[in-house]
Amino acid sequence: MNYRRISLSITNIVLLVTFPLLLILLWQLRSLVVILMISVVLSATLAPLVNTTEKIGIPRFLAVLIVYAALIATLTGFGLIVGPTVVQQIQILIGKFPSYIEALRSLLSGLILRFGMRETGATDIINQMLDVQGLTSWAIRSSQQLVVRSYSVTRGIIGSVLSALLALLLSAYMLSGSKQLLEDIINLFPKPWNNRLAMQIKPVGKRMGGYIQGRILVSGILGVVISVSLRFLGLSELALGLGVIAGFTNLIPFFGPVLGAIPALIVAVSQGGLTFVWVLLLFVIVQNLETYLLDPLLVGNSVKVSPLYQLLAVLGGAQVLGIIGALIVPPWIAGMGVLLENLYVKPKLIMEGHYDLSADAD
Repeated sequence: MNYRRISLSITNIVLLVTFPLLLILLWQLRSLVVILMISVVLSATLAPLVNTTEKIGIPRFLAVLIVYAALIATLTGFGLIVGPTVVQQIQILIGKFPSYIEALRSLLSGLILRFGMRETGATDIINQMLDVQGLTSWAIRSSQQLVVRSYSVTRGIIGSVLSALLALLLSAYMLSGSKQLLEDIINLFPKPWNNRLAMQIKPVGKRMGGYIQGRILVSGILGVVISVSLRFLGLSELALGLGVIAGFTNLIPFFGPVLGAIPALIVAVSQGGLTFVWVLLLFVIVQNLETYLLDPLLVGNSVKVSPLYQLLAVLGGAQVLGIIGALIVPPWIAGMGVLLENLYVKPKLIMEGHYDLSADAD
């Protein structure tokens, strides 16, 4: 019988012991890890604006202050101008939600009776599915689960506010002293990995920032288009609120557009069948506009990540971190895709002679 000798060096033993301890430490410090993740995404998103401001001769730390002041002023102004109307319309939407559900149930019941499906028990199924109390409790539970996952990381409302401020401060610090900070981190790695990683800083930041920039731009365009279109289609009382809901949910890939369309379609049912058809057609057109025009132009070229991986990133992020995870995990996946592509896939293809080096020149 042959016996294989298993030898463990001190280094391997240290790694085996240290790695689980490191995972436990990261889990205990998950709030700080999430804040750091948000800060990196913010800094990557705002880096082009800071770089452009710096090019006109303004010191970098002052450029960072100008960009952040302009961002805060823009968000504050938008909130003061649009916020009260949006809040009022959303309150009206919530208040009239039971009547909208009742109108939808009456419409479906009428269709069932018209097509002679009374004996199949379809009416009872519709009544159970559109029970107002059941739908309300389900919506509250689902919202609470997403919000609680986010709050469990940030420790409540006060913790969320403090975490947001800390993320802003950290991202500003990263932008103002990014060169020295990145050099210190890269110098921790041995040669030649330090040089290889140094070459990936710009493409990783560009892809992460490009993802968020593209999503914000696409969501803003669609929010405006939906608000204006709903006003012309007869939903002027709630057009702005429904447009803001659709634009905000559109920040979440794949599921966001569907979630954003549901409130508008429910409201349209109460306005009559023709209005519902027009609103449904509107969202179909908007969805195709996003899928085949806006996303490829504004998001797709910057992300270059398989839709399957983006979907898994959204699902995994939402499952672990709630709404925050659905927003910040996809750009991190895009950034890690750069590292995987440039540090493993490309060298492997070059060694095998299957990579076109002229593609990098483009």
